[in-house]
Amino acid sequence: MRVTEKGQVTIPKEIRDRLKIGPGSEVDFVVSDDGVRLVRLDDSKQDYKSFEEWADSVKGTWDLGGMTTDEYIDWLRGPRDDLDRR
Repeated sequence: MRVTEKGQVTIPKEIRDRLKIGPGSEVDFVVSDDGVRLVRLDDSKQDYKSFEEWADSVKGTWDLGGMTTDEYIDWLRGPRDDLDRR
């Protein structure tokens, strides 16, 4: 992607479709140590008909960096001293 003289870039259609970004949508850039993420800002509460619908809407948006679920929980909470992990 090339940045224009005005500092603009075109968000690819695949990403716009996935994030449901259209004309007038609000987005933000979130900076982290390893780069920048584009996020859609919700100005209204999204109503989902089911948990599965919500889960489908966030599928693939969280990168665990190759960690397993247990590794992620340990990283998030810290290791559990009360478990005997041999």
